[in-house]
Amino acid sequence: MRKTYFTTIALVLAMATTVPAQNYKVLYNFGSNPGDPTAPYSDTLAQSPGGNLYGSAGDLWTDRLGTAFKFSLSGSLTVLHRFSSIGGYFPVGGLTFAIDQRFHGTTAHGGLYGHGTIFRIAPDGKVTTLYSFKGGLDGGLPLAAPIQSVAGHYYGTTYGENGNFGSVYKMTATDQFILLHTFAGSDGANPFAPLVQGNDYGFYGTTFNGGTHDAGTIFRISSQGYFKVLYNFDWTHGARPYGPMIQASDGNFYGTTTRGGSTNDAGVVFKMTPDYTFTVLHNFNGGSDGGNQVAGLVEATDGNLYGTNDIDGAHGWGVLFRITTAGAFTVLHDFAGDSGASPQTTLVQHTNGKFYANTAVGGTANMGVFYRFDLGLPPFVTFLTVYGRVGAHVDILGQHFTNDSVVYFNGVPAQNPEILPTYIKAIVPDGATTGLITVTTTSGTLKSNKVFVVH
Repeated sequence: MRKTYFTTIALVLAMATTVPAQNYKVLYNFGSNPGDPTAPYSDTLAQSPGGNLYGSAGDLWTDRLGTAFKFSLSGSLTVLHRFSSIGGYFPVGGLTFAIDQRFHGTTAHGGLYGHGTIFRIAPDGKVTTLYSFKGGLDGGLPLAAPIQSVAGHYYGTTYGENGNFGSVYKMTATDQFILLHTFAGSDGANPFAPLVQGNDYGFYGTTFNGGTHDAGTIFRISSQGYFKVLYNFDWTHGARPYGPMIQASDGNFYGTTTRGGSTNDAGVVFKMTPDYTFTVLHNFNGGSDGGNQVAGLVEATDGNLYGTNDIDGAHGWGVLFRITTAGAFTVLHDFAGDSGASPQTTLVQHTNGKFYANTAVGGTANMGVFYRFDLGLPPFVTFLTVYGRVGAHVDILGQHFTNDSVVYFNGVPAQNPEILPTYIKAIVPDGATTGLITVTTTSGTLKSNKVFVVH
């Protein structure tokens, strides 16, 4: 499915080893125990109310058909579910945590018609298949997890197969499947990445192929299916976008491409303003700063963007980098050998301030690693919905909460929140206005990493 990972995996046996940097730590080596997931190149890790991280893997090199798993922050691995051909298999898109306290994802293959599924999985591992793709206009080969909208519905993409260029779909909160758009090639083809919902409540995404120059597109689609191409990649300014875009706190969209650019066809980091003005922030050189950016970017609490390249760099096996919204680029870590290689999972910043992700290969068993990257950024809180009316329930994730913790919505205290050590359920209080959510704890005040909109 991925553009380069089969080549990458084939070469892994020849890797050199390196000593990881002080702020980089391998927490688990996939393949350390029988039945472990393998080749975890999924796009999304999700933090749960318990503070653990959940993901999925396609289990290449084994006779298994994919697993869903849970990691504690100490690196303890728990396999939650093993997929089968009937229920769907090859879950490479990762998992999305939703307000129903369950995770949602896709399988690329299997299901009733053999073209993949949308599924829901409970924290205890119970899986419910919500939809089986038919491989027609509805698409097939879904390679990204659906996202949950602010209205509580789910939106996702399929890559397409058998002459189909892929699709955009909606799965309602009551599990009804609605086809929103089928790609025709001229408007883009073969979306790998998950969508992102913008501040205007529209959904934004990219296609890997198609468009004016057959180099991929950026598009917007509404919840009713109104579709518009916003940008056609032209190779000079990037081509073949793979990872998801994000909308940062400055209102601009940021993303990457695997190909194109002005230097060695190694891809770019780009910015798109809310009025759809496109700018290249950085051209990868395919050498010291890496190339083939298949994972997405994350905006951290310091306001900078962080990402990984899955090849090139000092050892040829990818880099972890930081780029400012003005385009200042810094390599922070070079991957190689026993410390993990070819990172293809989008970094997640946990509410403890640290970054976590997987590599597709490398480690002691050459089956990938689960790692932590610590820049000393402080803890924070986050929440699952971006807006709510007075009286609405809001789920808040963090750590070190105590019974005497107080939740504030832009300075207005919430009344009688339900408090657990890593999870709070609060009600938007009377008088609350749009702004940050803060939580007082015995060790200080935790601020949210995004603005909560009182609507």
